Amino acid sequence: MGVPTDDAVLIQKGKKAGDPHVITVNCPDKHGLGCDICRVILDFGLYITKGDVSTDGIWCYMVFWVVPHSSSPFVRWPSLKNRLQSLCPSCSVTFYFNGQPSNSAASPVYLLKFFCLDRKGLLHDVTQVLSELELTIQKVKVTTTPDGRVLDLFFITDNMELLHTKERQDDTYKQLNAVLGESCMSCELKLAGPEYECHQGISSLSPAIEEELFRFELSDKETRSQDLSSDMARLKKANVVIDNSLSPAHTLVQILCVDHKGLFYDVLRTLKDCNIKIAYGRFSLNSNGYRDLDLFIQQNDGKKIVDPDKQDGLCSRLKMEMLHPLRVIISNRGPDTELLVANPVELSGAGRPRVFYDVTLALKSLGICVFSAEIGRYSSSEREWEVYRFLLEENCRFKYSSTVARNEIVDRVRRLLMGW
Repeated sequence: MGVPTDDAVLIQKGKKAGDPHVITVNCPDKHGLGCDICRVILDFGLYITKGDVSTDGIWCYMVFWVVPHSSSPFVRWPSLKNRLQSLCPSCSVTFYFNGQPSNSAASPVYLLKFFCLDRKGLLHDVTQVLSELELTIQKVKVTTTPDGRVLDLFFITDNMELLHTKERQDDTYKQLNAVLGESCMSCELKLAGPEYECHQGISSLSPAIEEELFRFELSDKETRSQDLSSDMARLKKANVVIDNSLSPAHTLVQILCVDHKGLFYDVLRTLKDCNIKIAYGRFSLNSNGYRDLDLFIQQNDGKKIVDPDKQDGLCSRLKMEMLHPLRVIISNRGPDTELLVANPVELSGAGRPRVFYDVTLALKSLGICVFSAEIGRYSSSEREWEVYRFLLEENCRFKYSSTVARNEIVDRVRRLLMGW
């Protein structure tokens, strides 16, 4: 007989406005579960104020205190619980014999295509509707015609796995029509065909852009297209210390760094990709913009990390992911101005949530229209990256040839992405 799973995830709402909500996960453990949980929490627009994680390698217990980000106050709490429960391995006897849950089939990809008159903020408004409907954008292709019309192709998956039903499709059309209004000339939703594969990659990047976008270290050189802001300079103060003296079985990793949106996800995805197991972890409250993280870890073979080269490699990797989790630059693409944003992809193939949402929100707040946009995967520095490219329309407020204007755009986008 299996153990009931209804209580694998519990969500306790805050008693009054402003109080954090408490998410408790109590279920069988699997490699990278903490990372997967933090990714979903980030996907729902929630900020983790503090957390505790512990496991004996068979069963895990995680507690996260969360609050909604100001940019995304709307949260579907029942859907969040369902999503988190779907990540928990089966609590049945079969799990203990097999050690792993059965692999679920990949979600089908749908093509949402609409043709309408363009306006400021349209791209983000559509993105917000899709986010609230729990439809995840996998790829996007946005094209503006010379007469001010826009053809948008969104390749999406349904986190609720209901998009094949007429009721779910009708609800999607209804929500989109409320945003698009009478300016919409056509809107179509169907299963994606071969055209999805055609939009998997992105157009090539110049060597100079590739070097700047995917460099390992932050740079203070004046030759960069934009100087480091004071916030970015503070990021360079991240400190990672490894100690093997406090536990006979585990290596302690102590991290002090500037707080940012998705910090816990960035740390846990790095350890997941490095095949490191967390026995216990504690994430402290934000203190003057900084965070303390204490993690007791082991290698996949159950041993401490004693090799100096492995210790240095892990510290360097953690620092890089905390210092530079998202890359934002502006460059020239022929006569046009292009905004590029990139983030590393997990080895599992999962990308970072809500990047497109945040970038389009930042551009909307600046009053900048997007002439064309695309999302694709790009391999560089022996890693796979998710790259977002936006060709920006001419704007009377921003002279894109001005370094000051470019810095303002990059700074606004980066601040929203980092939650500053």
